[in-house]
Amino acid sequence: MQQHFHLNTPLLESVGMSKRVGTTVYLKMESAQPSGSFKIRGIGHLCQQMAKQSKGIVCSSGGNAGMAAAHVARKMGLPATIVIPSSSPQLVVQKLQDEGATVKITGKVWDDANAEALRLMETEGLTYVPPFDHPLLWEGHSTVITEIAASMGQNQKPGAVVMSVGGGGLLCGVVQGLRAVGWEDVPIVALETVGADCFNAAVKARTVVTLDDITSEAKCLGAKTVCRKAFEYSQSTELSIISELVGDQQALHAVETFLDEERVLVELACGAALAAVYSGVIRRLQDEGRLPSPLGPLVMIVCGGSSINMEQLANLQHKIHRHT
Repeated sequence: MQQHFHLNTPLLESVGMSKRVGTTVYLKMESAQPSGSFKIRGIGHLCQQMAKQSKGIVCSSGGNAGMAAAHVARKMGLPATIVIPSSSPQLVVQKLQDEGATVKITGKVWDDANAEALRLMETEGLTYVPPFDHPLLWEGHSTVITEIAASMGQNQKPGAVVMSVGGGGLLCGVVQGLRAVGWEDVPIVALETVGADCFNAAVKARTVVTLDDITSEAKCLGAKTVCRKAFEYSQSTELSIISELVGDQQALHAVETFLDEERVLVELACGAALAAVYSGVIRRLQDEGRLPSPLGPLVMIVCGGSSINMEQLANLQHKIHRHT
């Protein structure tokens, strides 16, 4: 069997973003992964460790974790059941079925779907694949940083790593990756959209909180509660994690600009991270003295996303512009 399911993705320089922010910007193109997002790193690793003797896997995901789980299960020759909330677009259902998964629609939000996935684990003896809250996932996700370090070479180090946060799985992996390569002092700028901001809410409250509802259109950032480990990292004095929010409109503008300038279509959840450059968050953090000026190379984790196409983009444009 192959060593792992994920690809070593390109690290590309973005001339357009570099010009905007006044320092070299590198894009870690996780959108190029087989399942469409970084999720395959952690989920591939977890399934290799836990599901070899399995009757099948079950995953609750409104999109990218489910896509990764379905892809990995197909490659391992295992049946996959993916439980998703009714808020997931039809496009996602179709893609999951194309990967050979059985799709079950339960509840309105991820938490409802997750309860059903846990029930299936108990009743049908399936291996449960958590979307973001598991040490094996973080270990798998940490490879994104070890690859960046290898690509940048010995003499270069990022001025900051910019990423989106949903449930906190990628954030935990990034922290562990930075530690592994001796980059603990590299600040992480963690972006969420207003209305899908469980990490920012926890940072502000200094305790893990549960959001009442997900009101952002960036449904793939839509966990109501961040994983405890991500919160603990945010409180660590050895790490610099800056939590910032952007509006759906800023995230959408970032998706549109990225499509124009880099010719890649990513979902709104990924647009949150890109908005750090396109909406001036990085510049503002420099003005506030929270990021250094001048800044070393900025590494953007382009987390990708499978629940986007031209029709879905038009839907988002309609919904978001209507609300503003």
